[in-house]
Amino acid sequence: MTVLYEKMANYPNEKQNRFQKFLILFIIGIFITFLGIIILMVGAVLYGKGSMNFGALIFIGPFPIVVGVGPEATWMVLFAIILAVLSIIMFLIIRREVKKPSF
Repeated sequence: MTVLYEKMANYPNEKQNRFQKFLILFIIGIFITFLGIIILMVGAVLYGKGSMNFGALIFIGPFPIVVGVGPEATWMVLFAIILAVLSIIMFLIIRREVKKPSF
């Protein structure tokens, strides 16, 4: 009986740990995005000569939108599509729930 009680007592902690992991990954993602923007701004100021390339990957719900402009936009769009597929796969893996024991 104590084993069952221990399993039931640890169940809320599992949800809390999941939320904490999600929050940490979310904050890391925002930090990396801002760091990338700062690096691009510094690079544009220091080495402003040459051609410009732009690529973007936007998720609206489960649908990815990929945009690219410039001479090397094809590679950037392909890279963005690969990232979109990987992120959808990761979403499906994380979303899959472990079967809970029935009491």
